[in-house]
Amino acid sequence: MQNKKKTKKATPRGRPERLVETEFERTANEYQMKIAAMNNPFIIPNNNRIYSNSEKFRIAKDTLERYTGSTAEKFRKQVILTNFGYYVERFGLLWGDSQHKGSVFSVVHSKRADVSIVNFSVGAPTAALIIELLATIEPKAVLLLGMCGGLHRSLKLGDFVLPTAAIRDEGVSRHFMPPQVPALPTFKIQKFISQILVEQGLDYRTGVIHSTDYRFWEFDNRFRAQLHEERALAIEMETAALFVAGFAAKVPIGALLLVSDLPLTRDGIKTKKSAKKVFRQYTDMHLEIGIKAMSEIAERGEHIRHYKW
Repeated sequence: MQNKKKTKKATPRGRPERLVETEFERTANEYQMKIAAMNNPFIIPNNNRIYSNSEKFRIAKDTLERYTGSTAEKFRKQVILTNFGYYVERFGLLWGDSQHKGSVFSVVHSKRADVSIVNFSVGAPTAALIIELLATIEPKAVLLLGMCGGLHRSLKLGDFVLPTAAIRDEGVSRHFMPPQVPALPTFKIQKFISQILVEQGLDYRTGVIHSTDYRFWEFDNRFRAQLHEERALAIEMETAALFVAGFAAKVPIGALLLVSDLPLTRDGIKTKKSAKKVFRQYTDMHLEIGIKAMSEIAERGEHIRHYKW
């Protein structure tokens, strides 16, 4: 008895049924098969990840479009994050093709620079949120252009800080990784940024950043003493959440911070007047470095994620 040859099922238009998985479907399926193959009763599959939960992926993509006012397809694979409207406005004037404002965030896309920039507002919760939303577009590289308060006595206004790690003194990162997991940036992005800074003859500092959701800590002597014991280089609010959420969601993430105030010195706490001075003198260079780095990552086609989960 002859075996009948199987034929591909046809769609109403006569085209063969789609046989190729999308990158997301393949990743999710590989994750589930890997867990199943282990056959280990002590390993509990984590279906709370964007890459392993198709329903979460669908909702997150919808939320990205609703919160930014932009379709997901318009996003470039290189994304700059900021929490200052000036950066988005400036980028739009210099490079922007299309500008969008959603219910929460604003975004500008540039085909010429091959970069999108998002203003995600302030704080660790929104930082973690934007990373999970961006995971749906599978970005090649994400870079935070943020500001920080300089803690080390050698720092001065306008200095650049390239974080090597962040202290997780905020509330959201524990929902992504256990507390013993360090908050680390993607090494190759930080290495790339450092090369750009050196090529332009700019100095920068590296070290550990303290990320906190505690506002007006400057008036808490106990907290100040803790910072002294930690020997953190600078302090801000979002870096740890971005690094941990990026690691959990498989989003390559780096950061270049600008010292905007010196809160441990006399009259060093940021004010409206001092903030204007920082924006006037330093932010254009900060943005220029970020655009150059993301554009060149796109041009060189480097593989940023140097290991697989």
